[in-house]
Amino acid sequence: MYQIQILKSKVHRATITEANVDYVGSLTMDEDLMDAANMIEHEKIQVVNVNNGERIETYLIKGKRGSGVICLNGPAARKGVVGDIVIIISYAVMDFEAAKTWTPTVIFPNAKNQLV
Repeated sequence: MYQIQILKSKVHRATITEANVDYVGSLTMDEDLMDAANMIEHEKIQVVNVNNGERIETYLIKGKRGSGVICLNGPAARKGVVGDIVIIISYAVMDFEAAKTWTPTVIFPNAKNQLV
């Protein structure tokens, strides 16, 4: 059987709180959001900016727990501004048959990037 990429985790409509072009790279995310979304540090992610249509690939780094931080770092900081709404997605590779019954983890933080 073959394998496919499938949605593993999604943080739906988080708000960018910072953009730091001088950082080496990645996206910093509140560790509470990472845990809730079943995401880990250094995991490859896709960031989709609802405000401007930009789509980038980068990786996650842990942000302060409970801070609500969503920070675009390095070149990614050019793809959004504070206040933009983003969707943060990660994918998994799995057997096609297993994928048919897979349920991704999707979270919906509030406007302050807190879980409710």
